Amino acid sequence: MTPEDQTYEITRKAVEALKTVYDPEIPVNIYDLGLIYKIDYDPADKTLHVDMTLTAPSCPAADFLVEDARMKLAAIEGPEKLDLRLVFEPEWDKDMMSEEAKLELGLL
Repeated sequence: MTPEDQTYEITRKAVEALKTVYDPEIPVNIYDLGLIYKIDYDPADKTLHVDMTLTAPSCPAADFLVEDARMKLAAIEGPEKLDLRLVFEPEWDKDMMSEEAKLELGLL
């Protein structure tokens, strides 16, 4: 498998894993909510880099969401290291949600 194929496959698996992480107060996964800002796999050092945010900095489910995402991403076969960062720039807003998420939440 080429490094490009490996990067694509690990990124695809990361998206799948993140689509199983749900905010306990919102019936939509964190990927479709637009809380994932970056997924990047570096085959040179076998590190999966993920930047995520929260709907609000004071989100009561923050620890749960970050730890659930960390556990699901760490279970992906291939990466040897995980760099999961919680970021707040840019600030999250409803426009970052997928069409499916907006539909699920009655925003369309």
